[in-house]
Amino acid sequence: MRHRVAHRKLGRVTEHRISMLRNQATALIRHEHITTTVPKAKELRPFVERLITIAKRGVAEGAGSGKVLHARRLIMHDVQDGEVVSKLFATIAPRFASRQGGYTRLLRLGFRRGDSAEVAQVELVGSEFDPRAKTDTPADGDAVKPKAAGVGDRLRAAAARLRGKKGTGDENEAVPKRGGGKGGR
Repeated sequence: MRHRVAHRKLGRVTEHRISMLRNQATALIRHEHITTTVPKAKELRPFVERLITIAKRGVAEGAGSGKVLHARRLIMHDVQDGEVVSKLFATIAPRFASRQGGYTRLLRLGFRRGDSAEVAQVELVGSEFDPRAKTDTPADGDAVKPKAAGVGDRLRAAAARLRGKKGTGDENEAVPKRGGGKGGR
């Protein structure tokens, strides 16, 4: 019976599991969203929310007291990256100052192709990540190349890439030959 057994083991020994959660928490705080399997996401959620709560308590006490330093040291125990800890105290903790909990959101994305594991995206509330949004637009001189229409066009483009012709440079430039084999030249 699993009475009062709180956490999942995730098929790992304790040290590996804690290390994985620390790495995922660091990535989540840095990028504000990550994609992982659902069981890992469910274990990551309370881990990250505890870190944000500690940072909130440190920020709420103010810079004059020693509680900020103590909170920073508690978080540095789990998050080893200094710039991530600074981001947590500077931007993330003040963002959630009026929120009582529930700092993360878990969005189920479907199933992974290789092993059919259920995949989810964990994101911080308020940093709504839209993967379909345009992140960077091309400059005035750069035109976006249209996609090849048919199968034949895609095959020709792939063959050109394999031969070394990228389509952006000179079409007559020499392609360096590979050396190898047993023949002497």
